[in-house]
Amino acid sequence: MSADSAVGRSLVGPAWVAVVAALLTIGLKGGAYLLTDSVAILSDALESLVNLVASLIALVVLAIAARPADEQHSYGHTKVEYFASGFEGALILFTALSIGYASISRLFAPPVLDEVGVGLAITALATVINLAAARLLFRAGRRHHSVALESGAQHLMTDVWTSVGVIGGVAVASATGWLVLDPIIALIVAVNILTTGIDLLRRSTLGLIDTALPAETRKLISRILDEHRPEGVEYHALRTRQAGMLRFISFHILVPGDWTVKRGHDLLEDLEERIRSAVPHSTVFTHLEPVEDPLSWQDTELRRSTD
Repeated sequence: MSADSAVGRSLVGPAWVAVVAALLTIGLKGGAYLLTDSVAILSDALESLVNLVASLIALVVLAIAARPADEQHSYGHTKVEYFASGFEGALILFTALSIGYASISRLFAPPVLDEVGVGLAITALATVINLAAARLLFRAGRRHHSVALESGAQHLMTDVWTSVGVIGGVAVASATGWLVLDPIIALIVAVNILTTGIDLLRRSTLGLIDTALPAETRKLISRILDEHRPEGVEYHALRTRQAGMLRFISFHILVPGDWTVKRGHDLLEDLEERIRSAVPHSTVFTHLEPVEDPLSWQDTELRRSTD
């Protein structure tokens, strides 16, 4: 098993934490809604239901992403994480629209809230569970550059802030008797969820179309390559992309024509090793060319023309 595959399998544990957290919060928030009849708390419970579905999808996706590269998938399977992120974004959008519909219908006939104190206490407990799960997923996702875990953590944190707003708003509505505040809060929750869903769809789309690594990472790679310019070494056609936690980097190195093959090869080995150390989970592809040959400069663009 490769190191990257082992890392991928280690992500399944945090994904199970998200599933357990979602089950607990669905039960707690569902009970709170039955006690209070608050549409704001119902909206919070619906978001937890989406969390559960998304967490189950993430489990399947992470298991697929952890598979090592094979003849049919020579670059690995990690790109499948973007499908999970996109599907989760679509689920969030659907939830936001559902909450918005339920909220608008209650704006004109807000229900009387019951057992508010107990209901809010239960919701607060569910919020603490979500916060703990989100922090765990954020750490694991950022450490291993897992899009699926980071998306799940982002969704959980959205749920946390939603719950905080719901608790405060429902408490004020109950204390003041301004019951219309309950569906208004639910509408605000819907808008907040909507923005999260749009962001997840954007991120998954960028990953699927092979968007380059962040500018900071590309600058780091360029600095490593620039160190050899005093030796008459040039480079071009630097390409980068990311597939889940894996990063792929390629470039052409141009060296003086009187260099031996071994000297050029040693330089490439050194550059590849330094870049792999600086950019975790990266695979580096290099191509050696003589700097004096005009043909070496015909592929400076990202796509070489055959015309």
